[in-house]
Amino acid sequence: MTEFAEVVRSRRMTRAFDARPVESGVLDGLVDLASRAPSAGKTQGWHLVVLEGDDTARFWDCTLPAVKRDSFRWQHLLTAPVIALPVADSKAYVDRYAEPDKARTGLGAGASAWPVPYWTIDASMAVMTLLLAAEDAGLGALFFGVFRGERELRHELGIPNGLELLGAIALGHPLGESDDPASGPGRSAARSRRPARQIIHRGGW
Repeated sequence: MTEFAEVVRSRRMTRAFDARPVESGVLDGLVDLASRAPSAGKTQGWHLVVLEGDDTARFWDCTLPAVKRDSFRWQHLLTAPVIALPVADSKAYVDRYAEPDKARTGLGAGASAWPVPYWTIDASMAVMTLLLAAEDAGLGALFFGVFRGERELRHELGIPNGLELLGAIALGHPLGESDDPASGPGRSAARSRRPARQIIHRGGW
């Protein structure tokens, strides 16, 4: 097992994959670890819609028109054997906080009663845990936004309108730069990382 600090420091977004499948047991193990991320009221109101193998074409057909494929910078992103879509369920949180042990919070009144959307926060923490688990398992992963075709994708996959789609996760065995130069660091990688002293505000702002 890799040391945690090494996993965190070595993790990066992978944009080029080979076509080898990810064993279902491995994927289940990653999701099991992700399910241990913090969850308000242990609501666990997030889900993954998973497409594997040839089924991933359903994602790309909705989000990346065929006429744009040839000019797409990340050609080997299209060969990722797994595309997973994390979705958050606000209703699950409202229902959970309407239960007797949480009712006094008033958060069961509706999504608007929440000062921040914990369903988004919890799902995001689960996604981050999944990315770290993938790194620890020797896999590559990329979280990216669904900026085009969301309505078509929801219809294609039957995702209910009440669920919040956070984005997409590509998962698989990474290609090295010798196999695909585009698999190297992204355009933002050269930006310097902020040191702790610029982030921490001890005692107040």
